[in-house]
Amino acid sequence: MPDSSPSEQLLVKLLSLAQQARRCKDRAELGFLAVNDTHVLTPYRQAALWFSDVGVAALSGVVQTEANVPYVQWLNRVCAALPTNRAEARQVTAADLSTADAAEWSEWLPASCLMLPLPDGTGALLLARDAVWCAGEIALLDEWIETWFHAWRAFQRTTPWALLRCSNESTATAVEASRIVWWRQTRFRWAAAAVLALFIPVRLSVLAPGELVPTDPSLVSAPLDGVVASFAVQPNETVKAGQLLFSLDDATLQSRLEVARQVLTTAEAEYRQAEQLAVLDAKYKAQLSILSGRIEERRAEADYLQGQLQRSRVVAPSDGIVLFDDPSEWLGRPVVTGERIMRIAAPSDVEIEAWLPVGDAIPLIDQAPVRLYLSASPLAPVTAKLRYLAYDAVERPDGNYAYRVRARVDGGTDQRVGLKGTVKLTGGQVPVVYWVLRRPLAVARQFFGW
Repeated sequence: MPDSSPSEQLLVKLLSLAQQARRCKDRAELGFLAVNDTHVLTPYRQAALWFSDVGVAALSGVVQTEANVPYVQWLNRVCAALPTNRAEARQVTAADLSTADAAEWSEWLPASCLMLPLPDGTGALLLARDAVWCAGEIALLDEWIETWFHAWRAFQRTTPWALLRCSNESTATAVEASRIVWWRQTRFRWAAAAVLALFIPVRLSVLAPGELVPTDPSLVSAPLDGVVASFAVQPNETVKAGQLLFSLDDATLQSRLEVARQVLTTAEAEYRQAEQLAVLDAKYKAQLSILSGRIEERRAEADYLQGQLQRSRVVAPSDGIVLFDDPSEWLGRPVVTGERIMRIAAPSDVEIEAWLPVGDAIPLIDQAPVRLYLSASPLAPVTAKLRYLAYDAVERPDGNYAYRVRARVDGGTDQRVGLKGTVKLTGGQVPVVYWVLRRPLAVARQFFGW
């Protein structure tokens, strides 16, 4: 490039070297590039690439480094004695070495040597020549070693043994940190912060399936044995007190009532006849008390059947919403006295019922906060206060055992009874370490028995 200035030519050479470094296929090729092709930036006689863990890795002018030759052994002693954890490049002479190593300087190296430490402090690139190094050359070589080291780090591989041994960067950091007071070291501060974070108090909470249920519903049961004939209401319908709900088949009661009424009429006729005959014949007076008792007996039976007939038509005991299954499943079905058919609940009188698994039975105090996240409305949780926690676990339809939990809804809710979701039960404050390890420790104790 004849039209370019010397500085521009050096910049072009630096960019070309950086491009070659990025195209290298392995670290061996990168090491060869560092000790040989750096010569295009500035002249030198000898070059060596040294690492604190492996020693001399590459030498200029040779394809493969022999670790047992005297020159390599001397270089390893010299580089190990010189500090490489400094970020800036430095010129090294025989005066910087011990007496024994300095005596061999003239045998192995020219008078002036430039040491370029790697950015992570784990090694250095040594360039030696007779002339003294100027500031411009040092700045250019510093930029080149930064670029070269970036390509070198790209070939670093993470192995399974990385956790068992310190990497080069970690070693350099540890050496630098060892010069700082232990309680001022960053790693100690991070470790202390992590330990302290484990003891931050948090609320212990568990999740359980739950739903909205009526607080104190009115149970409507079968008043007598019979067969369901018809329903006058539909599920979830609002009813008033005294409104007809359903009727039982009354054909048998009607026939029995008619028979009882006819028997009562006959008994009354017999009594009147005996009363007339008693005027003429005294022996009929003794039968009047017997016939009078028989009339009362027949009347009581008729009244009983009349009452049973009225009870076969079941009415609502209070205002509210009717809760029961599909009416078609009840029609024609025989029921016994006391069998529950439906419930009537006040629309605003609802609470949360949850089933707490045995493995999640954490200590819960009275009035503990409870939240129900409905599947139909997950963004509007229903808040409540714990009212009741069963002492005994009950077997659920899925075969697992759980404790029944009831919670009073705060301020009511516009959500209807029967909606299901997930209940969050909140207990007391515990450290973060207990909150994280509670379930794993419980499983471990069940598995190992300690």
